[in-house]
Amino acid sequence: MVERGQTQQPRQRVDELQFCLYNRAIHPELFDIQCVRRIEQARYSAEIWVVGLTHVVTVQAGNQVLTELITEDTDILPKAGLATSFRFRGERDHAQSFGDDMKYILSTQVERMTPQLFPATHRDYVHYAQSREIFVSFDDWAHDGLAPFTFIDFDARDHEFHVHAFHAFPEELTLLKTQSIIEVGERRIRAEW
Repeated sequence: MVERGQTQQPRQRVDELQFCLYNRAIHPELFDIQCVRRIEQARYSAEIWVVGLTHVVTVQAGNQVLTELITEDTDILPKAGLATSFRFRGERDHAQSFGDDMKYILSTQVERMTPQLFPATHRDYVHYAQSREIFVSFDDWAHDGLAPFTFIDFDARDHEFHVHAFHAFPEELTLLKTQSIIEVGERRIRAEW
């Protein structure tokens, strides 16, 4: 799914972005959503929103809800249900359990490149992303002929939801990568065996 992003919101910068994980749903009216994808599995449902050069992923299994989001404006977000938050710097891993029903695993990387390397990397990701799941290009924000983009690929497995997100910032020669896995009921199922 290739879409062209709206440009009403101001440009986003990697250094201003923050990761947040909530143990609840977040209202969509807080965001300028460019693309929505809904996924239904037997054990859970998921929804992915592209919000400029950021994203929101919500997974619900029974009464349990987890929401991963990247934002630059934390002032608008609720404090209730916030499980963790941090600024993006270099590489980082995080894992957290939510009872016996859900486990969340995350790896992030801020990859800064040289002016010689970034264009080829950008081109490779754009080429690959256009045949995958979610790709939104922000052509009006192009820098030196390279448009910022959000590319989200996912794998909806029976007990796990995998999300690979890539946010390209050509002006900063930077790619923000996140990989998250939400395990649903896996430990309880293992215990029953």
